[in-house]
Amino acid sequence: MSLPDKPEASVDSEWKRVHPATPFVRGWVALAAVGFFFGRDAFERMLQGRDFLDANLNGRVLWLLAGGAVVLLLTVGGFILSWYFTRYQVAEGYVRVNTGFLFKQQRQARLDRVQAIDIVQPLLARIFGLAELKFEVADAGESAVRLAYLPLGQAKQLRATILARAAGVVSESGTTEDIPEAPEHVVLSVPPARLIGSLLLSEQTIGILIGAAVVVATSVIFENNAIFLALIPGILGIGAAYWSSFNKGYNFTAAISPDGIRLRYGLLDTQAQTVPPGRIQALMVTQPPLWRIFGWYRMHVNVAGYGVSASSEGAARTMLLPVGLKSDVMRMMSLVLPDPGTEDPERVFTAGLDGLAPAGPESAPDDGFITTPRRARLLAPLGRRRNGFFATRTALLIRSGRWWHTLVLVPHQRTQSMALHQGPLARRFGVADLVLHTTAGPVSPRVFQAGVEQAVELFDQQAARAREARKRQTSEQWLAQVAPQAPEPAAGASPEEATPAVGPTPPERPEQPQTSPQQEDRHDG
Repeated sequence: MSLPDKPEASVDSEWKRVHPATPFVRGWVALAAVGFFFGRDAFERMLQGRDFLDANLNGRVLWLLAGGAVVLLLTVGGFILSWYFTRYQVAEGYVRVNTGFLFKQQRQARLDRVQAIDIVQPLLARIFGLAELKFEVADAGESAVRLAYLPLGQAKQLRATILARAAGVVSESGTTEDIPEAPEHVVLSVPPARLIGSLLLSEQTIGILIGAAVVVATSVIFENNAIFLALIPGILGIGAAYWSSFNKGYNFTAAISPDGIRLRYGLLDTQAQTVPPGRIQALMVTQPPLWRIFGWYRMHVNVAGYGVSASSEGAARTMLLPVGLKSDVMRMMSLVLPDPGTEDPERVFTAGLDGLAPAGPESAPDDGFITTPRRARLLAPLGRRRNGFFATRTALLIRSGRWWHTLVLVPHQRTQSMALHQGPLARRFGVADLVLHTTAGPVSPRVFQAGVEQAVELFDQQAARAREARKRQTSEQWLAQVAPQAPEPAAGASPEEATPAVGPTPPERPEQPQTSPQQEDRHDG
């Protein structure tokens, strides 16, 4: 779909520069390294009560100072040149960023292919009131465009501009400079106490306790206490991992707006993500064993452009909910899938989160999920009653895990391809796995050990559902689509306890243009 024409003298077509403090915020480590190299010895001598400068260096002090000044000038000069040659532009349906003065580089992203926009504020950038913008596009294993740094207000305005362009919003003047930031409605937040409790009851803690028991038993058996010294690096690493998880999950807040789902989190380094509606390719809800005591769950998503990253930042960016109650999970699901495609979504999703098939002879499941047939009970003694799938009009739900409960949700139009897997043991018991391929991420949709007949039937039916769902998605500009209405809460239920079947109606944005149908999108976006 082509974007609306704009005047030739449009303000937003001009090339602009980032904030002048950007190179120093990004390169403070280099400045600190220069200062450490030239000042370490002098500082140590001063602490020891000796002369500030070594007497042997008196004849070379001027040369050292001159060398340090040259290095400092080259470093600062490089920062200034880096700032001068870094420019950005929003025009002609693209956001472009030019960088480099020796080796030039231009990166650009199509606005209607933007999958998500993040506002990132490291601690030093927060002190200066600056922020970095990350634009994620389809098929980009990393950020396609990173724009650092802008004043926080300007970064928010630019994000609103880009999301408005991607959504098809045009202001009365024909430009997007005067488009205000879309209003939002906060739907949930994670209390710090719950976050700390989830870390203490996490799988990581279970592994630490088991490892500690093994170490203590080994030291007692061999009467060797030196083994505890070898644990110091591991203890430091574990502490760093806990701190990283707490720092990334602190003050987690989720809100809904016409731009999409807005996520904010972070203690020292804060981050604000905006994931447009319909850009989530797959969703996974997990529940570790100890979390079942308090009814806690976590949620991860696949978003085109985020890719697979083992870093703490990559894990945080794919986290839709670090820890929440069942009502929080239902609320976030309603944002991802406003139309659940079933008359009783609470019953279906509850069965996906915690359901089990009957333990008796094989019979029709009472919760709608088709599970592993009884003939494969020796192949899956624990998971047979838990493994299952259920297809609504809009999504495929896959549940698995007897101890670590897992529920995967894939909208039909996000199914890119499928594959049937069957090993020798699976052939012996007459079962097969069906793998659904979406974009790269932490969610790997897989139907485990379904009967061969059910797996083949699901393969054919899911292909037809995906094809029809993509035909119904006629526009890349999501504001051109009708927003669903929120249901009325049940009688006697408080707003916090209400479990919405569909998402809340987003606040209205400025006027939007008339759009025409578009060819079926065969990409993952």
